[in-house]
Amino acid sequence: MNIQKILVADDHPIFRQGLIRTIESHSSFNIIAEVNDGMQAFNKIKELKPDIAILDISMPSLSGLQIVKKVQNLNLDVKIIILTMYTDEEFFSQAIDLDIKGYILKESTAEDLIVALKNVSNGGSYISPSLTDYVIKLGRERRSFIKAKPSLKNLTPTERKILKYLAENKTSKQIGDDLVISYKTVENHRANIRDKLNLKGLNALLKFAIENKSKL
Repeated sequence: MNIQKILVADDHPIFRQGLIRTIESHSSFNIIAEVNDGMQAFNKIKELKPDIAILDISMPSLSGLQIVKKVQNLNLDVKIIILTMYTDEEFFSQAIDLDIKGYILKESTAEDLIVALKNVSNGGSYISPSLTDYVIKLGRERRSFIKAKPSLKNLTPTERKILKYLAENKTSKQIGDDLVISYKTVENHRANIRDKLNLKGLNALLKFAIENKSKL
């Protein structure tokens, strides 16, 4: 049997211990680390290389979503499950954009968590059933948006990433640091995106990204 190595990160000790007890009751999962803040989680992921990291979306130092971005920038081979008490569409949309493997509301049952872990460990994904309407709505909005702006399909994967970072109002320097590329390279990408989307003016791209953040 392939035992899955699990890291748990949550800054609420009682909730974290409840997660650990639930997970450890199943022999196919092994907790290799538990931490209470985002930076510890990121460092432990780099050091211990868990198969799955369960991350609270809101933690000191780094949020769960910030950890996901750092993990992806380093191409670390770890599947991420996000835990949250928030049902906000914005958080959910950001998580989906980052291609996380699981998104679970903290109000979910222990059985939901185990189903999520089993799905993710087998190469699948899991989203709390109560968020199904969000999934449908998000898909519908994005299909309509791309239909209205077909030139979005011409953007490269890197250009799509940069567009999403711009939607978070990040500067070219911040984007370069996150993607480990130079400021000049980011600026060149921004110029290419403006050309492809036929956006005129230096601030037109930023305005477009922010206004359409949820659909990018």
